[in-house]
Amino acid sequence: MKVGILGGGQLGRMLLQAAANYTVETFVLENDSNCPAAHLCHHFILGDITDYTTVYNFGKQVDALTIEIESVNVAALEQLEAEGIQIYPSPNAIKIIKNKINQKEFYSLHQIPTAPFVITNELREVFQHKHFLPAVHKVGEGGYDGRGVQIIRSEEEIELGFNQPAVLEKMIAIEKEIAIIVARNKKGETAVYTPVEMIFNPVLNILEYQIAPARITRDLLWKVEAIAIKVVQKLNSAGLFAIEFLIDQQQEIWVNETAPRVHNSGHHTIEASYCSQYDMLWRIILGYPLGNTKLICPSAMMNIIGEPNYIGKPIYEGLPEVLKIDQAFIHLYGKHTTKPGRKMGHVTLLAKDEGEILYQAHKIKQLLKVIA
Repeated sequence: MKVGILGGGQLGRMLLQAAANYTVETFVLENDSNCPAAHLCHHFILGDITDYTTVYNFGKQVDALTIEIESVNVAALEQLEAEGIQIYPSPNAIKIIKNKINQKEFYSLHQIPTAPFVITNELREVFQHKHFLPAVHKVGEGGYDGRGVQIIRSEEEIELGFNQPAVLEKMIAIEKEIAIIVARNKKGETAVYTPVEMIFNPVLNILEYQIAPARITRDLLWKVEAIAIKVVQKLNSAGLFAIEFLIDQQQEIWVNETAPRVHNSGHHTIEASYCSQYDMLWRIILGYPLGNTKLICPSAMMNIIGEPNYIGKPIYEGLPEVLKIDQAFIHLYGKHTTKPGRKMGHVTLLAKDEGEILYQAHKIKQLLKVIA
């Protein structure tokens, strides 16, 4: 079977590493010939994943397509789907999710709990909703890894918002952020991974590390699983989906965002789960049974992020020391340049209990730095 991946970043790289276990011919489309996934696929095509003709011609070479980033040309995918190419997830699901305005309206339509919001088409409209503050302003399209997100606490901060179509979302008093991954095959069968607890870098607003399983009550676990399955069922698409939740101080649950692909919050599944998120997506694409999503043991995953004030060829300071730590698994993404806040790799840590995980996680955080 010939399968194409739109995007060649670290998610594509890890997807290709899992593909080595199957009889599949892989194709990657990316505009950077030095991208993390370039040397691991059978066929690398240099091109723009947002260009209609490029995506269409790429898709005509394969039996199935998947994505590792949402910013793809959906019109081309819709045409390819009409011509019989299998797309995971469906173009319609990507269209809903890639635009935060569409995504929030989807939640509202299907009575999926999400923070109250209003749509703004330009910055001056935010002034009409001063009563809505404090709030979070999120660009409709193009934001990722903390970019395109601005907290607006008062009228004086409105100028920090975005002068383009965006969502103004009521700020939730967050106690905890968690994520859960749901797999769905073409038969409509689902498999749910154990929720993870996410801790974000307060300056960069990107995931710093996560803990699995999430430290939540059984009642909250059941609610989160039920809501996540409902999101995926309403999207009505085969594929892998990561649903991020906010839990407020009253223990209410709110869907924050959904990703229609393998996800940063699921990196730990490579070592910590019987079936990784990457292996699971291949099972879905190739038509094999869904895998076992259970955790083998508690784990933590830490992103390796470029240090402030360093741009250039990466140096992984403290790497030998981290490699000496039992049950620590290092994944470097092979990026040729580091810059502040850039994800350069991750470390997964396995341990018998939460205390040991937290101790070792903080140790690794102090040891491992990416400089240039």
